[in-house]
Amino acid sequence: LPMSYYQEDFFKEYLKMMTNIVVLSLLICISLAFWMVSMTASTYYGTLRPISPWRWLFSVLVPLAIVTQGFKKKSLDHSGALGGLVVGFILTVANYSFFTALFVFFVTSSKLTKWKKDMKKQIDSEYKEGGQRNWVQVFCNGGVPTELAILYMIENGPGEIPIDFSRQYTASWMCLSLLGALACSAGDTWASEIGTVMSKSKPRLITTWEKVPVGTNGGITLVGLFSSLLGGMVVGAAYFIAQLLFVSDLDISAPQWPIIVFGAAAGFLGSIVDSYLGATMQYSGFDKNICMVVNHQTKDSKHISGKPILDNNAVNLFSSVVIALVLPGVAWGFWPRG
Repeated sequence: LPMSYYQEDFFKEYLKMMTNIVVLSLLICISLAFWMVSMTASTYYGTLRPISPWRWLFSVLVPLAIVTQGFKKKSLDHSGALGGLVVGFILTVANYSFFTALFVFFVTSSKLTKWKKDMKKQIDSEYKEGGQRNWVQVFCNGGVPTELAILYMIENGPGEIPIDFSRQYTASWMCLSLLGALACSAGDTWASEIGTVMSKSKPRLITTWEKVPVGTNGGITLVGLFSSLLGGMVVGAAYFIAQLLFVSDLDISAPQWPIIVFGAAAGFLGSIVDSYLGATMQYSGFDKNICMVVNHQTKDSKHISGKPILDNNAVNLFSSVVIALVLPGVAWGFWPRG
């Protein structure tokens, strides 16, 4: 006999519940397996600090839930979801402050990408519904933080530490470098997503200060610059809040509030570096057929600025590398000592 509507609905809900139980059981098994490997390595080498099974579980379960939601809402495609899972897992197992900064960057960037999407479709020739970031975009924004998180675990082991150059110079440098890369990406995204639709004035090319069409690589506005500073500050504030929640010895360490200022500076300066690279090494032309700025040469496009050396993903990657390498050294000179 055919199932009734209610029976079919009940069966679907039951199947969904059982699937969730199976997935959760697998995640627990994976977490325990990672923990056993961690304990074995700790016993063998004698110097490594073992990671608790709860940390392993959190590092697998939470990034999986986030990328699943991102995929459902079209913020990530299939490859982007897999790449995001790798990045999220490594940053989470390394340091919860890393995860918090990454989470805030991803959520705010995804929301802003969808914000005023109808206007953005009219000015962005490569606009995708929901953003739909692929693995290349994920690793160009998250590759530098991922590598730094791995180096951090090699240097310090997984866990949260206060940023204090006088006590833990190398680990503190890596933390700020990672935060700088994330804040740089956030600043660039906020500037692009807010500045293009909120600025009342036309952007000016950062190299010549000439007015250029909206969407030109290297074009800046006051609204965009302020947005980049705000985006970096939000990521820095997220990192700072995580420090307050998860770090135990803040009372004997250097003050952590400069993290917020550092994030703001990384967002602002990262946007400047990104704009300069975009203006010089990324092609921008105005296509008369579609009346939009394009990032590649066409037979109907008129050159505005830049040479076709890098694409947008490469510009984002190089910008985050520059900020990650330079800004922590500058911050060291101004950072308060504990």
